[in-house]
Amino acid sequence: MAFVPVYILILGFTIVVDYFAGIWIENAKGEKRKLFLTLSLIANIGVLAFFKYFNFINHNLTYLFQGFGINYQLPYLSILLPIGLSFHTFQAMSYTIEVYRGNHPAERHFGIYALYVMFYPQLVAGPIERPQNILYQFREKHDFNYNQVTGGLKLAAWGLFKKVVIADRLSIVVDTVYNHPKDYNSFSLILATVFFAFQIFCDFSGYSDMAIGIARVMGFKLLTNFNKPYQAKSLHEFWQRWHISLSTWFRDYLYISLGGNRVTIPRWYLNLFIVFLVSGLWHGANWTYVIWGALHGFYLIFALVTKNFRQKISNALFIDKIIFLPTLTTFLLVCFAWIFFRADNVQTAFYIAKHIFTGMPDLLKNHQHLMEGYNLNNKDLALCVLLIVFLELVQYLQIKINLAQKIAQKPVYIRFAAYFILLILIAVFGEFSQRQFIYFQF
Repeated sequence: MAFVPVYILILGFTIVVDYFAGIWIENAKGEKRKLFLTLSLIANIGVLAFFKYFNFINHNLTYLFQGFGINYQLPYLSILLPIGLSFHTFQAMSYTIEVYRGNHPAERHFGIYALYVMFYPQLVAGPIERPQNILYQFREKHDFNYNQVTGGLKLAAWGLFKKVVIADRLSIVVDTVYNHPKDYNSFSLILATVFFAFQIFCDFSGYSDMAIGIARVMGFKLLTNFNKPYQAKSLHEFWQRWHISLSTWFRDYLYISLGGNRVTIPRWYLNLFIVFLVSGLWHGANWTYVIWGALHGFYLIFALVTKNFRQKISNALFIDKIIFLPTLTTFLLVCFAWIFFRADNVQTAFYIAKHIFTGMPDLLKNHQHLMEGYNLNNKDLALCVLLIVFLELVQYLQIKINLAQKIAQKPVYIRFAAYFILLILIAVFGEFSQRQFIYFQF
């Protein structure tokens, strides 16, 4: 139970530091402004580094010194990572940076600033807000609005459906295979990896939908965090659609600070690679996340280097006429990178990456062996596939029409029938086995 007071102390420390830092930055001139910003960033990053990366750094230093024959001994800390630490730390840093850049005035009301950091719908897993979008809303009067309340509840219900019906059901297959990958054939590894791609999307976007929906019920508007990422036609577009609040955070506060693309081409590529390495490390103190980030950095740099060549090949072979090919290619590259994100350690990740296509020709010839090794029956697997198809169908229709608006325009008996069916699906097919949200660990 001591964990809760410690968590409150961490929040309280960062809130107090950044509240006063914002005022001091606004009142100061010259180099003092940068000094106060630096102190604020050190305090925030220091807390994050201590709780999230101390044991990771200590473990790697131990191996490094052992390689040089040096006896390095520093005790490991038995500490729990506070839920959502990375999210509210980044939100706090965005405030002081925006004040320093002159894009937002310092907040003088301590309670309002504390609410900015601790706003409960998005405290533990985002979206990562900016002061320009949310602070002014805390000063507004929020009267009851029927459309906002019902719209928020419907969005939250859809998010709950994605989490407990799709994500948590897919996780059964994913966990079964990834926990013992050597027991499964290549088709099983491929299927589990694709399932994980949809699991993490439904898990994380489901939380975002619930956070945005709950905030909307209370009259607040949060940032959009996902925009059909698996329909992206390139890796660049994927990152414009996936975890938008974090992607734009790294773009605005790290990528641009490094020089962005306003530098020499080699330095530009290095800036991109650094951003994705840091993004990977942000997700967790494990080399699997670093490799995941490095892969995405490599993807983007490779795409830039080969852009003209690929365009010539595409024109010559009429590849650009195959509409679905860019989307499929992007999805497959993202799925391959997800292997390293999901695997428990680097050894497991490389085993899966190496064996994911091993024996596939023989399995295709003897397709009756494709499902061997699963502890699930064909009905369970079929339900997982149907849920993914249903999700993609809904997202496709959302491109053409506003589904929520269309349903709202229907007669009351049709509307309530649709809502009732959604609740029944959640109750019947939902997995309520206390599976926490994946991004709570970050």
